[in-house]
Amino acid sequence: MHPRQISERVSWLGVVDWDRRLFDSLIPLPDGTSYNAYLVQGSEKTALLDTVDPAMADTLMAQLRDVPKIDYIVSHHAEQDHSGTIPLVLEKFPQAKVVVTPKAKGMLIDLLRLPEDVFVSVEDNETLSLGDKTLKFIHTPWVHWPETMVSYLPEDRILFSCDFFGSHIATTDLFVTDEGRVFEAAKRYFAEIMMPFRAVIAKNLEKLSGLDMNVIAPSHGQIHRRPAFITDAYNEWVHATPRNLVVLPYVSMHGSTQAMVDHLVNALVVNGVRVELFNLVVTDIGKLAMALVDAGTIVVGTPTVLAGPHPLAAYAAFLANALRPKARYLSIVGSYGWGGKTVETLSGMIPNLKVEVLEPVLCKGMPKEDTFQALDNLADSITRKHQEQGFA
Repeated sequence: MHPRQISERVSWLGVVDWDRRLFDSLIPLPDGTSYNAYLVQGSEKTALLDTVDPAMADTLMAQLRDVPKIDYIVSHHAEQDHSGTIPLVLEKFPQAKVVVTPKAKGMLIDLLRLPEDVFVSVEDNETLSLGDKTLKFIHTPWVHWPETMVSYLPEDRILFSCDFFGSHIATTDLFVTDEGRVFEAAKRYFAEIMMPFRAVIAKNLEKLSGLDMNVIAPSHGQIHRRPAFITDAYNEWVHATPRNLVVLPYVSMHGSTQAMVDHLVNALVVNGVRVELFNLVVTDIGKLAMALVDAGTIVVGTPTVLAGPHPLAAYAAFLANALRPKARYLSIVGSYGWGGKTVETLSGMIPNLKVEVLEPVLCKGMPKEDTFQALDNLADSITRKHQEQGFA
């Protein structure tokens, strides 16, 4: 794909990766992704903002074929899908300097084996003149690594946000055209990599709130010409209280846990509590992560396998612990054949969750009337807790 103009002497360079279906050997990409780099040509200096994944380096280098010079390569984030082609760009433009935060310098030396003298470190709110265009660098740590920053181009009112405000979508549309599609993709993206760092992201949102932004240009997905669309979404995901929602990941081996889950779901729905159910045998973990953004309560459904939780249920607990959602309550339901330590094992896997653990419901073999009554009691307890918290 050829370079595409965003504004005068500001261009998108990048690659649309239609076929990629997994990121970091972990994150599903049902809609592919893009790797966005940007070229800013001032009257005196030229800056390349980020690069692309090394697997797509040929496309970026072809886009740079007719660029006469690059003075600066701005690396907002050291992760290789953005930084990995920097060595090739430096081969073509050996006079270029790599502009980074102080923390990113060491990380890029480790990751890419770049020489120390190629770097220019910039402090928070430092500016770099390109002549008639200026880049202002704003440190945004933990979006989503500790070294990250964004760049603001005041003359064009463009924020180059790297992973901040991004989404994994492969499309020929340079700008956002379908806000519904982008909202879902951006929420998935936030849930999978940003949610654990909500407190720091809240501070970064505040730092950016005073900027006069006309465009937000992230490093994945489409460019936002209505910045409030994505900044409002982030403020909601970061600051809003949990919803009147139970997220219920589960697995069932012989039908006992399935019967318990079905009964609990029905009891919650009768009580006016919304439920999102995830059969872990077939679940897209990105969908589960998205649901956790809003969850008021998490209930894990699992049979006991070799005295502990089913490995898929353990994985769901580990995932929730890593993502650190805002949920206030957690419980466990499931069945066992002769005994075990399912509750103790799962409880020990969630130290990062600031939740109240509600009375688990476990049964031996198939559930009986007393089990169904205990599930009704759990549904009533969740409903009461949500009402007390004002979850809507």
